[in-house]
Amino acid sequence: MTNAITSAPVRADVHVARPQPVQPTTSENKTPQTKTQAPNTLGKDTVQISSAAHQALQEATETSSQTAQEARHGDRQAQGLLAKEAAEKKA
Repeated sequence: MTNAITSAPVRADVHVARPQPVQPTTSENKTPQTKTQAPNTLGKDTVQISSAAHQALQEATETSSQTAQEARHGDRQAQGLLAKEAAEKKA
């Protein structure tokens, strides 16, 4: 069983359960085991980003080959980025 790890403010009144090591099951060790988990007192937050933010994220994470391909297809932003990179290489 896996547990998700999230960033959250530290609270002194919350007990964090430590994961127990997994023991292999053998024919002699088939007794049922109970696992205790701390309740999720912090809950989960859902974040939605705008389409502009999503596009900005895609632009920031694209590879140089993707940028070059976009520039060849007439993308002005990609063409400007390639020109800027070429100028930086000359310097």
